[in-house]
Amino acid sequence: MLTSIRDYFEDKIVAPATPVRDQHSVELAAAALLVEVVRADTKSDPAEQQAVLRAVRENFGLSEEESVSLFRLAEEEVSQATDYFQFTSLVNRHFDQPQKLRVIELMWCVAYADGELVTHESQVLHRIADLLNITDGDYIAAKMKARDAVAAGWRLNS
Repeated sequence: MLTSIRDYFEDKIVAPATPVRDQHSVELAAAALLVEVVRADTKSDPAEQQAVLRAVRENFGLSEEESVSLFRLAEEEVSQATDYFQFTSLVNRHFDQPQKLRVIELMWCVAYADGELVTHESQVLHRIADLLNITDGDYIAAKMKARDAVAAGWRLNS
């Protein structure tokens, strides 16, 4: 699971056998969840892809090149995945509740990035929020926070 991403981070970002490597695997899982929102929209929109790149860059402290590589790896992992569990299980094991809520906020930012929220995006987000044990109240609050942030030019602060 997530082998190509672990290999990438070992080769390009961190030395093998460091504790940071596991964190990057979790970050890849989070990036894969962001990519799931892009895939949920039947129209491929560059604005949503740019939102994923921005989220990865700003929240994981990666360079532009690293962000693009992570995005491509996440797309590959998502295309081979049979469900969300391989990603949500990593996030559940390694992220605390505020970090998981942040992932949901970022997912909503991606969904809103193209100016059109489609039903399947909402369904994907609801399912993933459920798998991450996000309460309904927190889920709605994250949705509203992301909607307002995207409308204001995406100044989403934790």
